[in-house]
Amino acid sequence: MTPTVFIALCALSLALLLLGEYQDNRALKWAAKPAASLFFVLAAISAGAFESAYGLWVLAALILCMAGDVLLIPAGEKTFLAGMGAFGAGHAAYIGAFLSGGAALTPLFLAGAAGMSVFAILSLRWLWPHLGTFRGPVAAYTAIIAVMVATSILASPPGGGAPSALVIAGAAGFAVSDLAVARDQFVASGFVNRIWGLPLYYGAQLLLASSV
Repeated sequence: MTPTVFIALCALSLALLLLGEYQDNRALKWAAKPAASLFFVLAAISAGAFESAYGLWVLAALILCMAGDVLLIPAGEKTFLAGMGAFGAGHAAYIGAFLSGGAALTPLFLAGAAGMSVFAILSLRWLWPHLGTFRGPVAAYTAIIAVMVATSILASPPGGGAPSALVIAGAAGFAVSDLAVARDQFVASGFVNRIWGLPLYYGAQLLLASSV
């Protein structure tokens, strides 16, 4: 099947996931969320992820993020921490992808790195009073997100050279979607976090999957 088919199946699964979140239907969430994540993995494979080092790194990142998605379904601090670890490893794999074609400290990269440093500091300042024992893990996770988005500016996917708007948009969307997860977990839980965070997250992953 073509990437377009898997993108459509991911969108359908996302709609079912949002319904499950709205209804607090655990069975529907357990069915729809892994399915939606599996489809962004399959979208990357069908787009040619096995054909380049960049694609293999992206595929590894998507699989790790899929594991993180599943770990975040249950409610509990241990599974949330495990999910953070899986996503952190996914971000590290994305960094590997973005640097796989070589790297140069361009003015755009330096500007992006400075911008993401500000983003990380402001995010931590907002979350810090609510984190408790999660302060260390969240600080480390925020740092790797900032590095991931900054290095996306250096990415040279097979279809074109750096900077790649597709990759940068995917990386930035992923980072912003994490704010919805953080707000839901640490500040104010509610469906409002999922109604915008989940579409942004899956859209970002599909952009990155399509870049292979």
